[in-house]
Amino acid sequence: MPAARLPDTNYTFLFVHVGDLSYLCILKLGQAMTSNFVDYVKILVRSGKGGAGSAHLLRVKYNAKAGPDGGDGGRGGHVILRGTTQRWTLLHLKYTKHVFAEDGQNGGENLCTGRTGKDQILEVPLGCVCRDAETGEQIGEVTEEGQELIIAKGGRGGLGNDHFKSATNQTPRYAQPGESAEERWVIIELKVLADVGLVGFPNAGKSTLLSVVSAAKPEIANYPFTTLVPNLGIVKYRDDQSFCIADIPGIIEGAAEGKGLGLRFLRHIERNSILLFMVSCEQLEIAKEYHVLLDELKKYNPELLDKQRLLAVTKCDMMDEDMQKQLKRHLPKGIEAVFISAVSGQGITELKDKIFAMLNA
Repeated sequence: MPAARLPDTNYTFLFVHVGDLSYLCILKLGQAMTSNFVDYVKILVRSGKGGAGSAHLLRVKYNAKAGPDGGDGGRGGHVILRGTTQRWTLLHLKYTKHVFAEDGQNGGENLCTGRTGKDQILEVPLGCVCRDAETGEQIGEVTEEGQELIIAKGGRGGLGNDHFKSATNQTPRYAQPGESAEERWVIIELKVLADVGLVGFPNAGKSTLLSVVSAAKPEIANYPFTTLVPNLGIVKYRDDQSFCIADIPGIIEGAAEGKGLGLRFLRHIERNSILLFMVSCEQLEIAKEYHVLLDELKKYNPELLDKQRLLAVTKCDMMDEDMQKQLKRHLPKGIEAVFISAVSGQGITELKDKIFAMLNA
């Protein structure tokens, strides 16, 4: 059965038949199908092998046994990650599966050293972590502009026979071969760099807040998991100051075990200086909701609990002052709370002040 699109919607329904079973696939156009946010790539990288040293013996017109003059081989090229602020995702590496550096050139006569192999440099956004795909060992991370990380080291060039001459062996006829290339599968993951990370359940108002305090235009709708990729926004503050906010896809209970989208995007919270927990005032037990979110972060990475935290109770335009006073009694202990409404603007200025003060504490 061909795909059918409902009028006035962004959804396409497609029936897929596998054997005797039929599946209904719901595709969301413009986001799930063609997302430009890529934060995970797996690439086979191979450095260049070193050039072999030369075992040449010099012979001139008036001296047929002038001695060894073999040059060294050139170093093989590295595969390097270089940080840049001009890229935001790993989209440019999405369809790059093999990256090979150039081999070093062999040494020549007259003590000529072989040419060094050309390095392969991959530009990545700041906040990328590279690890070995087979062992899981972390190779390194790139967090600064212009920082370079060698993920596959080129082989050293071999020594020419000139290095092996001695009083007892004046005409060595051997030289070192170059070192072999290094080949491995690597995984490059992007962890968004932001000052503030928005943490909350789906439909807590995270994207709405981001659209109000910054120029970002995330998709906003009244259904869970509207946000499927992290969104970044720059918040302007007083005296031309600013800070960066990251809107993370909603977390559900069990996200640390892989439920929902949480496991895929929880790593983006690791780079944030402040965690802004957002819970809607529509929830009956705000303290319970907050502790569920906190427990998921603890399961994923206990070090996240060491970060500064702030609680924002959202959608407070539906509450009057008396209701807010009663609700304050049931808020979780040990965390400062702010009542906000992205629709009416209530508490937004106070929230900015508290965040900026925490960033500069």
